Amino acid sequence: MKRSTPRWLRVAAVSLAVGSLVVACSGRSTTGGSGSGGEVTLTINFWGDFGLQDLKAKYEAEHTNVKIALNSGEYNAQHEDLQKKLIAGSGAPDIAAIDEGFIVQFRSQADKFVNLLDSGAGKYESNYLPWKWKQSLSADGATQIGLGTDVGGLAMCYRTDLFEAAGLPTERDQVSALWPTWDDFLAVGQQYVAKTNKKFVDNATNLFNPILGQQQVGFYDEGEQLRMDGGPKVAFDFAVKAADAGLSANLTSFQADWDKGFTNGSFAVLACPAWMLGHIQNTAPGTKGKWDIAAVPGGGGNWGGSFLTIPKQGKNVDEAYKFLEWLIQPEQQIEIFKTVGNLPSQPGLYADPAIADFKNEFFNSAPVGQIFPKMAEGLTPQYLGRKNGPTRVAVENVINRVQNGTLKSDAAWAEAIKEADKANK
Repeated sequence: MKRSTPRWLRVAAVSLAVGSLVVACSGRSTTGGSGSGGEVTLTINFWGDFGLQDLKAKYEAEHTNVKIALNSGEYNAQHEDLQKKLIAGSGAPDIAAIDEGFIVQFRSQADKFVNLLDSGAGKYESNYLPWKWKQSLSADGATQIGLGTDVGGLAMCYRTDLFEAAGLPTERDQVSALWPTWDDFLAVGQQYVAKTNKKFVDNATNLFNPILGQQQVGFYDEGEQLRMDGGPKVAFDFAVKAADAGLSANLTSFQADWDKGFTNGSFAVLACPAWMLGHIQNTAPGTKGKWDIAAVPGGGGNWGGSFLTIPKQGKNVDEAYKFLEWLIQPEQQIEIFKTVGNLPSQPGLYADPAIADFKNEFFNSAPVGQIFPKMAEGLTPQYLGRKNGPTRVAVENVINRVQNGTLKSDAAWAEAIKEADKANK
């Protein structure tokens, strides 16, 4: 949930700044259990919308001695805070969400997390997309630090009313046909800006991330070597080109102005992994029926998708695993998809009519149960290195400097390389 998110993303949905995180837990028992009589409070740190609000009430009703504290924060800040707590040796939540962009960084510290294989999670491996299970597995295959929540197969969400006002088609198939490539997308954006004198996209960084996700190699190869001149340069050059063309509203994801932009028409289209749907619905409920979903330029790609982990320093390890195990069951996974759009990372659920036949009324009855599973099943996500998260943030900050006029675009790539090198130290 970039996303995100997302995912992001609140995002997902993703950056998606917050106050200090509530990370203390008040449980009196490490084992607890609904029959133990001991009161347990499980704290869960995440960002965006993981679809937990309604499920929290359901779980608490079924486990009367358990209370769940949901602590939503800003995407980057949550990961930075978790790293600080792991180094300090205390203060981490009972359950910590980690995005795919940071998972390699944290799985390299597997000794600081509960090995979910010891808790019996190995029996669920066959339920997951193979690459998703592997993403949170230690290099030696001995420790599984997280259970996957969702995947971020890509599409584009757009405002049909704003497209109509600009003289553009509004039907999803016609809109998809407008932009088979990202250069076509840029041309449509320029047409929109010229016609309306408004911005086309929310932020150039939210073009950078999906384009990067479509490349064979991202920031790092599997040898942990920084590869800026490959996929990152392709995505960076386009993001800067879009910013120079005046397409971007320069709204920081998951900040107040970005949220307002969904309602007031500050932008007409944005890259839309599955986890973004819940954020749009929750942020701009009055725009129901004005959004639709089209294909992403370039085809394919993944942006986001998260994991839930249990830091060893938590006070309620056993109860935390019981909640995780409950959460990944089909009933809960399907409910999350229908409520906030997060697509399960368990492909066996995609054939369930509850997903396959599901159309999202908010998005003009778009057949999301067909759109996103098809994207997910065809994914071969790139390797994301240990320093992927900090490197991405560093490069995004350079793009933002171009957008806000503090850095000339012709000097931006050299600056991006310098900042990425710093993040890679």
